Amino acid sequence: MATTSEADAADQVALSQLYRDFEHEHLVPLWTQLGDLMPVQPNSDARPHHWRWSTLAPMAARAGELVPVGRGGERRAIALANPGLGGAPYVSPTLWAAIQYLGPRETAPEHRHSQNAFRFVVEGEGVWTVVDGDPVAMRRGDFLLTPGWHFHGHYNTTGRPMAWIDGLDIPFVRYTDSSFFEFGAEHPETTATPSISRSERLWAHPGLTPVSQAGRRPSSPIAAYRWEHTDRALTDQLDLADKGFPGAVAPGHAAVRFTNPTTGGDVMPTMRAEFHRLRAGVSTATVREVGSSVYQVFSGAGRVRVGDCEYGVDRGDLFVVPSWQPVAITAGVGEHLDLFRFADTPIFEALHQFRAEVTR
Repeated sequence: MATTSEADAADQVALSQLYRDFEHEHLVPLWTQLGDLMPVQPNSDARPHHWRWSTLAPMAARAGELVPVGRGGERRAIALANPGLGGAPYVSPTLWAAIQYLGPRETAPEHRHSQNAFRFVVEGEGVWTVVDGDPVAMRRGDFLLTPGWHFHGHYNTTGRPMAWIDGLDIPFVRYTDSSFFEFGAEHPETTATPSISRSERLWAHPGLTPVSQAGRRPSSPIAAYRWEHTDRALTDQLDLADKGFPGAVAPGHAAVRFTNPTTGGDVMPTMRAEFHRLRAGVSTATVREVGSSVYQVFSGAGRVRVGDCEYGVDRGDLFVVPSWQPVAITAGVGEHLDLFRFADTPIFEALHQFRAEVTR
């Protein structure tokens, strides 16, 4: 008759063999993985991080001198790689962000892809992006869309280089194995330089939909959301708040969300875009949300706390907020702080997995 210790030893041998058999058959038992698969709250591998524009812009210029634009690489775009994601060129598990640089008189060839994309211009002008044959001017403060599967290319009409940020849902599309890509023409089909695009002439009239184009669309048909309108909206919110009327997020904090006029929802199915303005010395509430977000400072300076990290931020700087990490922002004392923000919130809202906490 086996002793208790002998029985325990036999069980351990059998258990070790069971685990080897699992591995051989490509099986993984839940009881050894539960903490990683089902944590009590989101625990992203991504980390808070801060990229300085004063470092990024000169490096992009160096790339402009050494790396050509054309077939193969397609774009001179330098991705922000989150230090927690093992070297992957992703700013978060679902979002891709990059600085793109186009030199004087350069042209980026046309292509299209499943991934949704946008551009936000922190400085400069003189570049046009052509989206399905519609030339769209890119100027400081403009937010420009290239929804998935639309042909697009860029051309610089000036003797000066220009840099901007690109945002795409590349990691999400890759993880879902849903990516398609197609080359277009070597050069955009037009090099016209209209001050306003056809899409804006048709769609960018407040509250008005062209009857011939009525109906819901998955992404906004507006190619460019212009800075003058964003600035006016933020200014009016704060002015109304001063007079005691509702509209601002909180005292000294105005914000707008870029929307799809055919649905009233987000501009694209996978990405949300907003613009925030904080008066000098004003702090936001501390917020944490399911899903990740990226901010770029458009003007002003301030301090940002993300999780256990704290940064001083200045014009052009970018920082990432991983899922469920608390973030709070304070404007500097000298001037208001303007911030562009994009996030993957629509994905989680569509899956009914979005959650947020606000602490004031």
